[in-house]
Amino acid sequence: MEPRHRIISRFCACPERSLVKNVSVLNGPNLNLLGTREPAVYGAHTLADVEALCLQACARHGLVLQFRQSNHEGDLVDWLHEAGRLHAQGELAGVVLNAGAYTHTSVALLDAIKGTGVPLIELHISNVHAREAFRHHSYISAVARAVICGLGVAGYGLAIDAIAQW
Repeated sequence: MEPRHRIISRFCACPERSLVKNVSVLNGPNLNLLGTREPAVYGAHTLADVEALCLQACARHGLVLQFRQSNHEGDLVDWLHEAGRLHAQGELAGVVLNAGAYTHTSVALLDAIKGTGVPLIELHISNVHAREAFRHHSYISAVARAVICGLGVAGYGLAIDAIAQW
């Protein structure tokens, strides 16, 4: 049986870790299938490749990466609540959220982001506006600081670069 969700934390080699901020990268449903799911749309990179890319981006900025994936909406809500607490304590620089299909359906994620006030970048690997009409609406965009879509997995590194400037 596969685990319900995947959590990875990687720490940079920073001399003063107490001053280092976290970046939380949250991935929603079906992102665990990257590399095999619709490669013409999502590319050949795996979730492990995305994690490595994010780790490199965090290392460039002296940030700590927390990288998570779940197919369960409640896990994402809980992680956003946690991110809000960490941000309020000055320990979190921001969140990169690829909510997958929940982008288009989840009022719960919208409310979690609004309720915590966590600074967040909404991310999509594909250009959702060039796809099916139902993908054109996002509940998350209205409360995100920025939206990145259509740049493939490179968007993750760009999102972390942006958060490092906040």
